[in-house]
Amino acid sequence: MSTVGKLFICPTPIGNLEDITIRTLNTLKSVDLIAAEDTRHTLKLLNHFDIKKPLISYHEHNKKEKSEVLIEKLYDGDNIALVSDAGMPGISDPGSDMVKKSIDNGIEVDVLPGATASILGLILSGLSTEKFVFEGFLSSKQKERIERLTELKLEYRTIIFYESPHRLKDMLEDLLEILGNRNISVARELTKKYQEVIRSDIREALDRFKKQSPKGEFVIVVEGVDKEDIKDIEDDLWASLTIKEHILEYMKKGYSKKESVKKVSKERNIPKREVYKESIDL
Repeated sequence: MSTVGKLFICPTPIGNLEDITIRTLNTLKSVDLIAAEDTRHTLKLLNHFDIKKPLISYHEHNKKEKSEVLIEKLYDGDNIALVSDAGMPGISDPGSDMVKKSIDNGIEVDVLPGATASILGLILSGLSTEKFVFEGFLSSKQKERIERLTELKLEYRTIIFYESPHRLKDMLEDLLEILGNRNISVARELTKKYQEVIRSDIREALDRFKKQSPKGEFVIVVEGVDKEDIKDIEDDLWASLTIKEHILEYMKKGYSKKESVKKVSKERNIPKREVYKESIDL
């Protein structure tokens, strides 16, 4: 009976090839198979370091069928390295699905340390690193993007986003409209020759990219709301909602109707019975 293989999560450079670790190189040389987001892209990396290993594609559009193939190979005793096009697999890519499936099937998973654009962008921003939240890519649909940003309006932690060049200006416009003119960092081409970090407020960044065509992939870091301003923002937000809409906002967040009525009553400083009347048909 063969020993079950192990899945290795191997981060690759996000730009500068010198950022790959010796441990990652040794792992890629030792495994039986490498699962790659784009096999052509990964082949260039392997050729650069003179690594000859079989490749199999594993990406967002084939992850369901290919994960079954990979699990079978792991059960057969193969050790497999999972890589994305750049950075840490599992962050804003389907690597997380493969990790979960492996764990659910009792297969050992080992994650190697390496380059992660979000953390680089956060530290380069100069904004608070004490507490932060990673949002990754927002929806390409404006309505869904605005809904999510509205939910983040009261977030006091530093917020990290990813964005593509063709959606950057639209996103900055939505950030300005929903979150207000906060401090921001916009970083592009991290670790590469033309790395650039813009530290300004949102309006200034937007004005800049209206004049300058965005190029490269972006890490956007936004200042969290000042905790002292949260009460004023909440009051403004609730004032724009009817009592019924206010109740629904909490129910959408997972609160029961009873809990939502209690919270709305407290926030609006009105009797619970008055709020309850508005909740009867919800």
